[in-house]
Amino acid sequence: MLGIVKADKLSISFEPELGDAVRSAAVHAGKSVSAWLAEAAAGKLRAEALSEFLAGWEAEHGALTAAEIARAERELGLGGAGDTAA
Repeated sequence: MLGIVKADKLSISFEPELGDAVRSAAVHAGKSVSAWLAEAAAGKLRAEALSEFLAGWEAEHGALTAAEIARAERELGLGGAGDTAA
């Protein structure tokens, strides 16, 4: 028996250049436009949730230092090639 996938259909509008870029990015990723946009929206929601968490954490504990940010970037594999700080 095949499972039924529930979908929330939305109608959206873009400026032509943005619409073209979205379609191109979806093709490049080998995904449908819907799948590409859903992934992008999920990423945006995760980023906003992280931003809210960090704002609350910093309000309670103080701002993250440059060293703490650099360490996190290294641990996440986000640091630039010139990073040498420990």
